[in-house]
Amino acid sequence: MPPKLLILSCEMEYQVYYEEKYCKCPIVTYDGIPIYFPKNKFDHAFYESSDRRGSDDIFSDVRAQRMGWIKEILQSPTATLYQGWNKKKKTYDPCGRVAFEYEQFVVVVRLSLKGDGTLKGNFITCYQADNSLDKIKQSPLWDKNKCIEKLKRKQNKGGR
Repeated sequence: MPPKLLILSCEMEYQVYYEEKYCKCPIVTYDGIPIYFPKNKFDHAFYESSDRRGSDDIFSDVRAQRMGWIKEILQSPTATLYQGWNKKKKTYDPCGRVAFEYEQFVVVVRLSLKGDGTLKGNFITCYQADNSLDKIKQSPLWDKNKCIEKLKRKQNKGGR
């Protein structure tokens, strides 16, 4: 059963909630990965395009009301984890992690290595995957070791 929806009175209250609950300190996933939430991701995550061209011009009550689910999903050991999609390279990316647990709501993070070789992540977005959940479920499952291997290879090649 999903957590309760977050019902606030206006967009500004949702932004304050996001900054207070997510941006001040990382959320640590159930498998020990700190996920950081940049303030500038608020618009990308909680606005959507009114014309499907990606302009992110309309506030999404559906996404905002599920804002509290982000932490729940990231910290849930029962969430299903898929590899992200690299649109530019048209391939799955083991360093992208798409977590799914409640309804069709997904949380997307991008992973990288900290100086000590452990994983850290940055929040990218979250959304109700009404039209894309079937496609997401066809993605390869996310694998921590494959992610670390790719990041170490990239690091050894000089970050390219």
